[in-house]
Amino acid sequence: MSRVFVFLAALQLIVCGAYSQPKVDVDAQLKLAMQQYELMLAEHPDTKKFPQSIWPDGSLRDMSSDWWTSGFFGATLWYLHRYSNDPKWKDAAQKWTMAVEKEQYNTTTHDLGFMVFYPFANGYYQTGDENYKKILLQGANSLSTRFDPARGVIKSWDKFQNFEYPVIVDNLMNLDYLTWATRVSGDKKYRNIAIKHADVTLKNHFRPDHSSYHVVCYGPNGEVEARKTHQGAADESAWARGQAWAVYGYTMMYRETKKKRYLKKAQAIADFLLSHPNLPSDKIPWWDFSRPGEERDASAGAIISSALFELSDYTKGKKKKTYFGAAEDMLVSLSSDAYRTKLGEIHNFMLKHSTGHKPGNSEIDVPLIYADYYYVEALLRYKAKNEKKKISFFHQQP
Repeated sequence: MSRVFVFLAALQLIVCGAYSQPKVDVDAQLKLAMQQYELMLAEHPDTKKFPQSIWPDGSLRDMSSDWWTSGFFGATLWYLHRYSNDPKWKDAAQKWTMAVEKEQYNTTTHDLGFMVFYPFANGYYQTGDENYKKILLQGANSLSTRFDPARGVIKSWDKFQNFEYPVIVDNLMNLDYLTWATRVSGDKKYRNIAIKHADVTLKNHFRPDHSSYHVVCYGPNGEVEARKTHQGAADESAWARGQAWAVYGYTMMYRETKKKRYLKKAQAIADFLLSHPNLPSDKIPWWDFSRPGEERDASAGAIISSALFELSDYTKGKKKKTYFGAAEDMLVSLSSDAYRTKLGEIHNFMLKHSTGHKPGNSEIDVPLIYADYYYVEALLRYKAKNEKKKISFFHQQP
């Protein structure tokens, strides 16, 4: 009987171990990513042309440094350097990071988190370059000029339709830039702006089911004049990437402040997403939750996957497993032939089947540079979890 018991115990360990094995070969995916981005670098000799997507005819779509996605290429190169520790990725990352240097003075956009913080903070974390720190703090100052104390939020666009003060849910993604700036500079104004914006957004941007509006338009005294959409299917629909920004943003704000209201909101948004009847079985959402059967948005899937890996760190019990399992399932799907490109395919982007702005007939069912970025981030988070390592991302570093 003792031999039988030992055999059964050993068998149980083997079976349990099998279930705990990673479902994605992260190393294989990141090695392919490096091959692809070597080709992408070769295709981009001009640092004034930032990879963005493709045009309807299949040709490469590049953008200038003042476009909101300009920082993602350099930031992804930093992630590849972090993974490989190969100096060639550091050289490339430095080159493409400095290509957006002038945007530190840009006060016409709220997107400086994507444009400046992502590449420069990644670089600062990995090199300690004090020039990066200087540029980052100037960028935080530029971003802060778009905050209005009377309204309590950072202005997203200078105008939307007939409204003078529009704020989009995407704006949450800039807030860790400001909390970082307070940690580095000691000036509390940045963190105070971030918390105020997060609180006002929490109050005004969400429906009772915890889905998010895309655009909220504010009057002079902070009153809500309208709740609209720009990239979603309808004002009252749940635009997929907007929901992704929301769950990522409040997860990040909990990390930065440890305020429970942000954790509760992130969990509520995650529960809305994962329990939605229109979420496909592979967990990569339709571009809008009200449009099942239309195009997918792999970028939303990548953002949500990365966010849920982090959210699972702050969650206990059954939900912890639910969030990690969903993030893992999304990563499995994104790494499959259904979404993952092959070497040399589609101008060397990593992911296909993203949707940028369908109502504007722009970037429909295409690769997008930020989908690649969050995909690599999700891979790195997944790798750290499977290796039982605590991973600190550039967002958290002083």
